[in-house]
Parts: sequence; structure tokens; C-alpha cells
Amino acid sequence: MPSFDVVSEVDKHEAQNAVDQANRELSTRFDFRGVTASYELKDLIVTMTADHEFQIDQMKSMLTGAMTKRGIKVSCLEFGKLEGAGKQVKVKATMRQGIDSDLARKMVKMVKDSKIKVQASVQGETVRVQGKARDDLQAVMAMFRSEESIDMPLAFKNFKD
Repeated sequence: MPSFDVVSEVDKHEAQNAVDQANRELSTRFDFRGVTASYELKDLIVTMTADHEFQIDQMKSMLTGAMTKRGIKVSCLEFGKLEGAGKQVKVKATMRQGIDSDLARKMVKMVKDSKIKVQASVQGETVRVQGKARDDLQAVMAMFRSEESIDMPLAFKNFKD
């Protein structure tokens, strides 16, 4: 029986490329001349460092723009609180991965409500969709891609025919 898994993961290589692109943009922008500002990526956590809080706000928009250009959904970013005061301020942005149980149940309900002849089940941080026809599975993929309420980057893995 054909099946596939729906997972939510961020491509680490593309995330690193987006951070590098944002760092390059920092070095070329006029309003950041003579300012010690930088992005650093470690374990899918981006640390933004700057001299002032308003610069951090500008850096957030630069990072989201770079991620959009790289094909990473910006909605997976979760910005933390502003840390530090005076000389340097920092903000950590965490890239969320994995489908939490609430979203998984919502996705299963969407499949059931769509009346497509497939079965969806939650297996840990993935949602497995099984059906008799390959076209039905592709219809479910298209439905998940077009759904605006899913704010996580979805990937379809282990497609078995």
C-alpha cells in the first residue's frame, strides 16, 4: 500500500547559507558601518548581536529576508527576549523543528475532513499517510502545501509505492 511521511525539518545547510548571506548584507549596509553587529548559527539557534536594540530589529528583518530567499519558512523562527544592555545586546532566534502533537492531530483531522480515501496516523513527530492510489496521496500533499494555517516547514519523506 503506498504511503509517505510528513515531517517538519529545516535544512541546516540552507539555514547556514541564510545566516552567511545576512552577515554579508550587514557588512555592506551603510547604517551598520562602524557597528559591531553579527549573526551566529549554532544548533539551529541564531544569535544576533548588536550595539543597540533598534539595530536588532533591523537585523531581524534582514534575517527573515535571507531565509525567505533560501526557501525556509520564516514562521519556524521563534525570537527570544532581548538580553544585555549597554555595550552589546543579544537576541536568540530558535528554528523550530518537528511536528508537535497538536499540529499532528490537526493534520489528521484535515485529512479526514477532506474525504480523500487515505488514512493518516501520528507516529511520534511525523504523520504517516497511507492510501490505495498514488493520486490520492499526491492530493493530500497538495492540500498540506496549500494550507495556510500550518506554520511549519513541511517535507514529504519515505514515499513508497
